Amino acid sequence: MSKFKVVTTDNIFPDLIMEREMLSEIDAELIEVKNPQTINDECKDADAVIGTYAQLGADIINNMQKCKLVIRNGIGVNTIDVDACSKKEIMVANIPTYCLDEVATHAITLLLALARKVLLLNKTVKEGIWDVKKAIPVYSLQKKKLGLVGFGKIPRLVKEKSVPFGMSVIAYDPYVTEEAMKGAGVEKVDMDCLIEESDFISIHCPLTPETKNLFDADAFKRMKKSAYIINTSRGPVINELDIIDALEQGEIAGAGLDVLISDDVDINNPLLKMDNIIITPHAAWYSEESIEMRRRQTIESVISVLLGKEPASLINRKQLGR
Repeated sequence: MSKFKVVTTDNIFPDLIMEREMLSEIDAELIEVKNPQTINDECKDADAVIGTYAQLGADIINNMQKCKLVIRNGIGVNTIDVDACSKKEIMVANIPTYCLDEVATHAITLLLALARKVLLLNKTVKEGIWDVKKAIPVYSLQKKKLGLVGFGKIPRLVKEKSVPFGMSVIAYDPYVTEEAMKGAGVEKVDMDCLIEESDFISIHCPLTPETKNLFDADAFKRMKKSAYIINTSRGPVINELDIIDALEQGEIAGAGLDVLISDDVDINNPLLKMDNIIITPHAAWYSEESIEMRRRQTIESVISVLLGKEPASLINRKQLGR
């Protein structure tokens, strides 16, 4: 019998060979949950739990008898009841650095494709129409204003990638000082200013009760009619019904969305039929390099905790009094 039991609640990778080999070095066994109905039972006696999209609520966490770590195999931890973990003195961790460049590049790619109306022109050419006027109006990026919602590691990279296009950058983040933003070449503004002045808005904030539906009907009405919104963060930060209405009414120019309310796309969703919107299937994080980093860093944090240390990124440090 192995010394440690590690449970992965919903594996998304083609195999778990790397994970099993790494864990075997400390005599830890990896259990893959294949039936969501058994998550509670499998996690009950786990020493560490790895989650991706599975919801790990208080009902599951309170049933854990000896768990030391619940780690999100990704960046956002909105799938984990952090408060419940803290009450049980369970560490909560994530992998915040594995796809920084990928997400930033994806956001800029969506911005460029929207600005130059690449998909629309591609579509018309393939329909046999060779006419640039089908894309009118198209504006230069020079001196356009990019508004970043959140100013963590990823939006800082987005800012750097936008510099060669001659854009100016403003940002809203209540947790980053004006001095820090100024040092990065960004103007700190309030949310009202960002909404009203940005030519492009790129969302990079976590999903919290405060950010859910942050962009609603009121926000879209206050945006420039020529403005685009880009979301590579979490779907519910944008009220989906409101953005559909805003796009149909011409209140904004278009959108680039890597996330929707749900990953189970509805083919009847009006967003799928609009020419001024680009939708990708939560793909911003992906590269062959980022996958390996994601897998390796997750297990490294698990091993660290099982050997009596801390994970690389401890989310509830303050709650645990560490």
